[in-house]
Amino acid sequence: MAKSDSKLMLVSPWAMLYHEIAAMFGDDPDIKVEYDEDNVEINLLVNGADKADALSQLLPESKTFGSVEVKVNVVPSNDKPTKADLFRRAFCGNPSVVGIRTVDGVMSNPITYVIFKKEVVQYWIDDLGDANGVRSTLRQEMAKGLFENVNGVFFCTDVE
Repeated sequence: MAKSDSKLMLVSPWAMLYHEIAAMFGDDPDIKVEYDEDNVEINLLVNGADKADALSQLLPESKTFGSVEVKVNVVPSNDKPTKADLFRRAFCGNPSVVGIRTVDGVMSNPITYVIFKKEVVQYWIDDLGDANGVRSTLRQEMAKGLFENVNGVFFCTDVE
């Protein structure tokens, strides 16, 4: 962008880096890009732990321009993920999970359902009450025992 006055102003390479990062991520509603000129730092304030983690691994931690080192900081928000977010991340790509649905407005807090595939799971536990020594169960029952303190999260089995 050209300046309207006749004075020529050069942009430092670290300021240019800031402008590039701001142009790349400035339209993302989950990212706010700030430049701290005094400390020569570019800060990306990111909502969402997954996005913050990805950016921190992809962007350089710093870049050196001659004698000036500019730091690039990815700062995740202080928002703690909800239980629903944690289950979505934990079961992402798991073929045993048909879906995870959250229903708002039913009670004072949203209700989340982790929906498992309709199939019986069997595993050996030396059960004398079974001719083969196995336990036969549904994943929803296993989840109820595995995951504790999951207020507002329910486990169920899909219907066909």
